[in-house]
Amino acid sequence: MSMHDDWRDGFPFVGNQLSLDFLNTRPIMDGNPVELLPDSASLVRWMVAAGLLTRDGAKSFPDHNRTTLNRLIEFRETWRQVVLGIEDGRPPSAAFIAQVNDLLTQHPVVELLVRSSSGWTRERRFEFRRPEDVFGPLLDATANLLCVSDRSKIRKCAACVLHFYDTSKKGTRRWCSMSACGNRSKVAAYARRKNAEGE
Repeated sequence: MSMHDDWRDGFPFVGNQLSLDFLNTRPIMDGNPVELLPDSASLVRWMVAAGLLTRDGAKSFPDHNRTTLNRLIEFRETWRQVVLGIEDGRPPSAAFIAQVNDLLTQHPVVELLVRSSSGWTRERRFEFRRPEDVFGPLLDATANLLCVSDRSKIRKCAACVLHFYDTSKKGTRRWCSMSACGNRSKVAAYARRKNAEGE
């Protein structure tokens, strides 16, 4: 996988959904899995790239301890197994749902009324006072994705290990990115056709 426009500050954002973008922080590059969140500084950079923190907010954000980062990575890898199961047509286990519910209780979402052009609307707010508060938006996004009616739109790229939620009009998206995997696949298919014609 090479870096294209779908990458921000060294992270892929092809998932169309925060929990899948978080899942994609361990891609395969040059044939090997690469951990894009090796330390607390990289996690804060990802949060800024994901739009969870502003650059100014990141400067005052408390340092993550290794325990918090380890818990996030552990949750990401558990979530990976659930997503792979969903992509194979299996529902999440009762144990995983219980884990998400327990974590949601520990990291609740705050909703506020905010004035909009048409009146009032509810808006989710995430305040990052402690390092573990990053669980809030990740769990909220995980729960939202589990509640979608058409789970067949949760897919793994046909050419790499990244996952995405298909929001295309036709619902036929196959690649994490047209500029990366999609383009490579089309070039390879074209080369195969040309070789077949030359035989």
